[in-house]
Amino acid sequence: MNAMVAMERDALTGLPGRAASLERLDLWLREGGPPLNAMLLSLGRFQTVNLAYGEAAGDGALAEIARRLLHFGEDEFELSDWLAARLGGGKFLLALREECSRERWQWLAEALADAVALPIAAVELDASLRLWPRIALIRAEQGENTAALLDRLAESLGEMKGQPGRRIDWIDRCHSPDGISGAQLEADLMGAMARDEIEVRFQPQYSLPEDCLLGAEALARWKHPVLGLVGAGPLFAIARRADQTSALSRHVAERALKMASSWPADLRLSLNITPSDLASPNFAEDFLTLLADSGFDPARVTLEITEQVLLADLDMAALVLEDIKSAGIGLSLDDFGAGFCNFRYLKLLPLSALKLDRSMVEGIADDARDLAVLRGIIAMARAIGLSVVAEGIDSEDKLQIVKDEGCAVYQGFLRAKPMRADAFIRMAEGRS
Repeated sequence: MNAMVAMERDALTGLPGRAASLERLDLWLREGGPPLNAMLLSLGRFQTVNLAYGEAAGDGALAEIARRLLHFGEDEFELSDWLAARLGGGKFLLALREECSRERWQWLAEALADAVALPIAAVELDASLRLWPRIALIRAEQGENTAALLDRLAESLGEMKGQPGRRIDWIDRCHSPDGISGAQLEADLMGAMARDEIEVRFQPQYSLPEDCLLGAEALARWKHPVLGLVGAGPLFAIARRADQTSALSRHVAERALKMASSWPADLRLSLNITPSDLASPNFAEDFLTLLADSGFDPARVTLEITEQVLLADLDMAALVLEDIKSAGIGLSLDDFGAGFCNFRYLKLLPLSALKLDRSMVEGIADDARDLAVLRGIIAMARAIGLSVVAEGIDSEDKLQIVKDEGCAVYQGFLRAKPMRADAFIRMAEGRS
């Protein structure tokens, strides 16, 4: 993420802090160019979490919210100049330097609020935490004072506390768009699947130590006629509300397998599993049928599973995944190290790899503690026979470290961003 290069980071969340974010916003406003869109997010009930569960649980919740904010930004703004920052306490900033309609910016705020409001697993407390976000929005003018802009956003958040049920507001309320209703979005999504308008992009993955192209992870994108490009996170959130998660997951897998069938035979395909997938006892049978129909070799497929997917019913997930693995398919635990880690997953599930969350590699080049944590995870994985995949590699320093420490696979913007199927084919065919 270009906007975060060489910026002082908050020790708890890894995001830029207030001073660093003010400096970046000041620079954007002085330079002119594309308009600056900003939103300030405040977490309701945050102090209650500290009081009820202790500061360690509160810190873990903040780290999880930061992870969700980063994933949301990377999903939605992969080719744009953007910034995510922590401003202190339970307040976070998201800013985008790009032409963006008011309808899209408001919808993005609503989608982010949905993502933030999802339960946060506090495994050691045997509990789930929920934080309720409020978000204030603004479109800044060139030359505007950055500190005053943030103060106006904070003032708007303060006013929203007296309006129960209101979670999104513009500073200039008289110009707030009506937005697109949830029902309309759900209908649009169903139509998009029927018309085959859901796009699959591929994030290249590379093997180590050779640094050779290994394959790619399939990622869903939707070009909505009003909202523009919708990333995988918000896309699947819409599908959940429409009770279409399994249908969308199958649609993406089917398209990705069809595209990958023309790849060179040495390349692998990684697909993500949704909660609805693993909740179905027939998932293994259905997926293996889909795979057989595609003609793609099961030994070239990896399914990526997030901890959030598994929390609902770990025993059911283990049974389903055993059937999947028996067909020769690889299984990777995604986002490892994000939020609260449950090591019971490593005991019960038939995994072949751990995929480190971006936050686990973010500071390894300049923080001795982050590097020590990375080494500890790799040593643990090696001891139980798992390979390690590093996500979010965006610099040569980080690449050299994960290579030296024994990671088997990496992906990240250093080598390539998510790309269309034809671009990935050209890359694969252009290898020496």
